[in-house]
Amino acid sequence: MRANSHRSALPVRTVLGAALCTALVALPLLSASVAAAPKQAAPKAPPRAESAQRWFEEGAETARAGANLRPLPFKAKNVILFVGDGMGISTVAAARIREGQLKGGSGEENFLSFEKLPYVSLSKTYSVDGQTPDSAPTMTAMVTGIKTNQGVLSVTQKAKYGDCASARGQGVVTMLELSEALGLATGIVSTARITHATPAATYAHTPNRDWESDAELSAEAKANGCKDIARQLIEFPYGDGLEVALGGGRSYFLPNTVSDPEDAGAAGRRKDGRNLPQEWSKRPGANYVWNKAQFDAIDPRRTRHLLGLFERSHMEYEQDRPNDTGKEPSLAEMTSKAIDVLSNNSRKGYFLMVEGGRVDHAHHAGNASRALTDAIALSDAVRAALKKTDERDTLIIVTADHSHTFTVAGYPDRGNDILGKVVTNGQLALDKNGKPYTTLGYVNGPGYRGPNARPDLSGVDTAHPDYLQEATVPLGDETHAAEDVGIYARGPGAHAFQGVVEQNTIFHVMAQSQRNTSVFLCTLFGYCNNGFPRGRGALAAPLMEEDLRAGMARNQAKL
Repeated sequence: MRANSHRSALPVRTVLGAALCTALVALPLLSASVAAAPKQAAPKAPPRAESAQRWFEEGAETARAGANLRPLPFKAKNVILFVGDGMGISTVAAARIREGQLKGGSGEENFLSFEKLPYVSLSKTYSVDGQTPDSAPTMTAMVTGIKTNQGVLSVTQKAKYGDCASARGQGVVTMLELSEALGLATGIVSTARITHATPAATYAHTPNRDWESDAELSAEAKANGCKDIARQLIEFPYGDGLEVALGGGRSYFLPNTVSDPEDAGAAGRRKDGRNLPQEWSKRPGANYVWNKAQFDAIDPRRTRHLLGLFERSHMEYEQDRPNDTGKEPSLAEMTSKAIDVLSNNSRKGYFLMVEGGRVDHAHHAGNASRALTDAIALSDAVRAALKKTDERDTLIIVTADHSHTFTVAGYPDRGNDILGKVVTNGQLALDKNGKPYTTLGYVNGPGYRGPNARPDLSGVDTAHPDYLQEATVPLGDETHAAEDVGIYARGPGAHAFQGVVEQNTIFHVMAQSQRNTSVFLCTLFGYCNNGFPRGRGALAAPLMEEDLRAGMARNQAKL
């Protein structure tokens, strides 16, 4: 298993420095001496049925279908937000080709499950103080409706990074908290630690995304009463708490006096002596699992609260999951189970966030193979959700928090191995020094081969899962990128995604589309009649934590 910490890298910001990032697992950099390359397979031929007539007719059919799209005249009962962490447009394109080639095709003609969703938009990902963001402010934007600073979770921009006192009273209500307060079932699923930035933003408020257990809290944080992220999950103050929380991060919930059930010689991280999984399990109908056998045994009809922590740190990459000691469910399996549990726990509906967290980690490591495999795993999870839900009552949104410096370049022939070397017109393409190069690469990262001339990749298996693609700028970790990311949506309210939008718009689409949250926010802010103002509301935006508590008491009779 891989127990090391993987956190999203930030652009050069000395004020944050290494506090927001920790070292990634060092995947071996393959060379000719350790990975003799088999002769690269010839590009796979396009499907025989392709023809000029078919291209024309299928294009016309797609255009007609788009022209005939009409918004669904319903409010959503359920909302599912999928986040491919670091899954930029280039990652989606390469994963699409990779999946298609794994299925025996040339690849380019393939579609990932979410690429067929009818409404598509682009999301601008910058944060209040960052041109290129980290996952904390981006996920905060998606689940609270506001943009904020680098490194902070679900607090306003008045909160300073790492300063507990500055965050007091700055907590902004999230879509998950709002849903739980209104009686919906709620859940989070991630292949990262569930205390990591993306899942944590849905339920925690903190000026430092790294305060995942009490062991990471600063002296100032302790003195001013800040709670660690894992504790905030267990002490969740709305409704009856989350119904589902599945992912990694077990060590952040266990005391340092308790041995890990999977890894011999390892123990928890907590210094306060609290065993948070035990506390979770004390509630009626609550279960805690840490391996696939226990997970498979869970009956969704008899489970009110399910906590699954399958690794001490992040879950395995999909590539490595079959070799895990305790075995782990796939992202699709966790998503399916979560939907079943949530569906059985509230007649009003549910809110579920699902993160493919390790796409990001593989990119930081400069390892395209694992990044694409995990992006495909997210597509599988979306496919599972599409099969289990009805577009008439469930809004499904698939997006990313940010992109990476990942490139798909050269002039490879149709069907060329996306992980292989560039072949053009049937011949191996060579650089100005007569050396082959790969289709995939990174602008920066650990794949830098300098300062000498580029290595000769002729004898290197660039399709090996451990191969690190070449990078132009030498960095220990590859960085995020600032370009827009895609939004793909289906269901009631999905038509609101049009053109290029600010990332915080995602929250507002979810909130105005869900029937309970839309009525509640209308009452508070006066945004009614399809989102247009109708008189003054009781509050000024945004919805703060204290506002929600007061608003619930004031509007209880109207709900």
